[in-house]
Amino acid sequence: MTDSEHPHPHRSHPGLTGESWRVLRIMSEFVEGFEALADLPPAVSVFGSARTPADHDVYRQAEAFGGLLAKRGLAVITGGGPGVMEAANRGAWYAGGVSVGLNIALPREQMPNPYQTIKLDFNYFFCRKVMFVKYARAFVIFPGGFGTMDEFFEALTLMQTLKIDPFPVVCIGTEFWKGMYEWVCRVMRDEFATISPEDLDLVTLTDDIEHAAQIVDDFIRGKTKPPHTYPTPTGPAGRITGEGTREGVRVRASRMPPDGNEPAI
Repeated sequence: MTDSEHPHPHRSHPGLTGESWRVLRIMSEFVEGFEALADLPPAVSVFGSARTPADHDVYRQAEAFGGLLAKRGLAVITGGGPGVMEAANRGAWYAGGVSVGLNIALPREQMPNPYQTIKLDFNYFFCRKVMFVKYARAFVIFPGGFGTMDEFFEALTLMQTLKIDPFPVVCIGTEFWKGMYEWVCRVMRDEFATISPEDLDLVTLTDDIEHAAQIVDDFIRGKTKPPHTYPTPTGPAGRITGEGTREGVRVRASRMPPDGNEPAI
């Protein structure tokens, strides 16, 4: 047989090879992240707007907060860019702490800030977001835009769905957060009942960065209990995977009978 009679799949579909190789690129981002952060001390992921200028009160707060965490021996993880991310990294840097930047390649270039003791570069948001969750014991969130909201609600979703154990989520800046928090309470909790009342126990609003640092430090050191006690899954569904989330019940097993080589669950 000649290739013209039975052409190789990669020659007939040139895009297939490119897409398949992309999986290795994705894998490499996970491997690099896991290797670089494997020995990280207890860490807090800090989020907020990339647009916050250095002369803004929120920037100064985030910088001071990064320093508070570093002085407590906690690592600071940010998205590695400007604004609040730079401020938190800067505070940790000048306090002599571990300052992690998870930088992302964007069409409009995000310049990494210079205050990173560990610098990682990502092409994929989803790989980057795994690192934020896997290596953090708490999230602290300053005022921000869509990206900040994405990271905020993803953390709440992972805890609500039992994919990860509950940890503190502290929102700094009541003027910024109060309106949304009240809307969530009134509409999502009360009017439509799309969340449970206790789900809001996961979130703390404050203007006091000292209070925020104490909340996360006490939790990390085991001085306080999780902000919400969800049931702990047992058996195979409760196993923690390499990316830091629970395995869960396999969808295939719940919708289809197992095939001949797959054990029933």
